[in-house]
Amino acid sequence: MSDTPFGFGLPPEEPENGDEGKKKDPAGGGQGSGGNPFGANPFGFGGLPGMGGPGGADNPFAAMFGSMNPNDLGAAFQQLGQMLSHSGGPVNWDMAKQIARQVVAQGTADGTKDASVGPAEKSAVEEAVRLADLWLDQVTSLPSGAGTAVAWSRAEWVEATLPAWQQLVDPVAERVGSAMGDVLPEEMQAMAGPLIGMMRSMGGAMFGQQIGQAVGALAGEVVGSTDVGLPLGPAGRAALLPLNIEAFGKDLGVPSDEVRLYLALREAAHQRLFAHVPWLRAHLFGAVEGYARGIKVDTSKLEEAVGQLDPTHPEQLQEALQQGMFQPEDTPEQKAALARLETALALVEGWVDAVVHEAAKSRLTSADALRETLRRRRASGGPAEQTFATLIGLELRPRRLRDAARLWASLTDARGVDGRDGLWEHPDMLPTATDLDDPDGFVHREHLDFSELDKMLGEAARGEAPEDGDGKE
Repeated sequence: MSDTPFGFGLPPEEPENGDEGKKKDPAGGGQGSGGNPFGANPFGFGGLPGMGGPGGADNPFAAMFGSMNPNDLGAAFQQLGQMLSHSGGPVNWDMAKQIARQVVAQGTADGTKDASVGPAEKSAVEEAVRLADLWLDQVTSLPSGAGTAVAWSRAEWVEATLPAWQQLVDPVAERVGSAMGDVLPEEMQAMAGPLIGMMRSMGGAMFGQQIGQAVGALAGEVVGSTDVGLPLGPAGRAALLPLNIEAFGKDLGVPSDEVRLYLALREAAHQRLFAHVPWLRAHLFGAVEGYARGIKVDTSKLEEAVGQLDPTHPEQLQEALQQGMFQPEDTPEQKAALARLETALALVEGWVDAVVHEAAKSRLTSADALRETLRRRRASGGPAEQTFATLIGLELRPRRLRDAARLWASLTDARGVDGRDGLWEHPDMLPTATDLDDPDGFVHREHLDFSELDKMLGEAARGEAPEDGDGKE
């Protein structure tokens, strides 16, 4: 990461793009010289009520760009052209992918550079996932969910997970895009149609820059495709990142093959759950979206940033995004949405934690130490994950992971593996946040049996009359 991780400049590892931008005719990146379609001083907003920036200058571009040398001016117009050319959704995902790849190319803070995965690493990952699935067969009734096992580089992780990030981020970014038009002074609303469109394009680019930075940084921390408790990669594909696994286990004092195998157990367990509980993915992403709908934008921060909007200082709006402009609404509905999300994440992570521990405890000498390390890692999150949480106003933290893991372990003791895993058949059968407070009460409670209800519904759909207790209609 650079000293200015959310800066607007292109990283030094990708000089060719920057050089090309500096050599281009400045008019090519925007339409700043002659025939400016936005009128004088389009970004300084000088003289407009409620908007900051220089005003009244005879030559607005001299006021904005006079202190820049020609090379920097060309680069600024190139980036401005990229921002204004976006006409898609609330986030410029092309830019996000580009920035994420550039961040990955820069390497991590410890100096580790991304590299293609070699045949030996691919083979080690495939063998670890194969062995993990054999061990999991003995501790869960859910069959294998990993059709293939793959070893990804950091760049490959970025490419494979961007569709899932889009599903998570777009609802929040849409709220910011709408808010950007709302903060314009009333005097401008009637004539600001093109300007609002331009601002939303810039907002999409700003979000693309920020999300790209965050996803690129996350690629330097994650060890698989399910680190945040959500299925980020393609279905049925268990993925591990050998380079990051090596960095993760570097100071643990645990043999590297044990670290790889333990992480393969976690990845394979997640894959089983998401493959064989068909409603789970939609349930989790729906909980995230439900929470996002209740997030409100801090318009005072946004208004301040827009009021100072200046293409020579695009970091002003970026900094507002980086510092967080989102505040959850303090309503019963929003609190309930957060509780649903946190409980769902805790149940997924707690089940994985309990099942993996059962599979590993008698086979890996470092199972307890690795379990505790992963629990703490999930509880705190790394710097990149915290940055991402700031951007979308939401932490994907299983805050009650330990409570959920204890409940799943107690269910195994009381009902067996089949009884425990059978709760995933229907979302209404799962423990609630209240049940996490009283796990013994849930474990020993007469649990609902949905099989008869499903049978009755099926008969009704077929137009059959239900049988009475004697088997007679």
